[in-house]
Amino acid sequence: MSFRRLCVYCGSKKGTRPSYAHAAEELGKVLVDRGWSLVYGGGSIGLMGVLANTVLDKGGEVIGVITQELFDHEVGHSQLTKLHIVDSMHERKKLMFDLVDGFVVMPGGYGTLDEFFEIVTWQQLGIHAHPVGLLNVDRYFDPLLKFLDHARDEEFISAENRQLVVDADTPAGLIPRMLEAKKRKT
Repeated sequence: MSFRRLCVYCGSKKGTRPSYAHAAEELGKVLVDRGWSLVYGGGSIGLMGVLANTVLDKGGEVIGVITQELFDHEVGHSQLTKLHIVDSMHERKKLMFDLVDGFVVMPGGYGTLDEFFEIVTWQQLGIHAHPVGLLNVDRYFDPLLKFLDHARDEEFISAENRQLVVDADTPAGLIPRMLEAKKRKT
């Protein structure tokens, strides 16, 4: 069991800790070492840029999906293997979804969290069965994971659906958990 392409949602900023960019580099290396392609938001800055450049520098395939407005605003990456410029955020999310068979979420802001919650909701609704993994670098997602546990305890998320999201603090720890989740769903 393997992946062909992974979508990675991550920040257009690097954040305050060097560990975030280091994790993006490590994830990029893991993707290339396994022969998997990267699909991401198409930016050249922040964690997005670090991740894409690492994969490209190692000879991997990088597919970006971005709106024209974001391309202009976030300094869209023009050196990708393939870049799709779309008309809307909805089209962007749908195309990214259509291109992949798994999702990794790295530290980021509102946009990253929006993408995370939408893709987990789609999984909960049975729209897809692709694994969703949180790369919990330096415990960035601990408050979110605690909230998800709280929502489960308050019975707004079922115990079964709480398990839809796997997490680990390194790419080397996350990928095996995602592969196991993929195996359980096939």
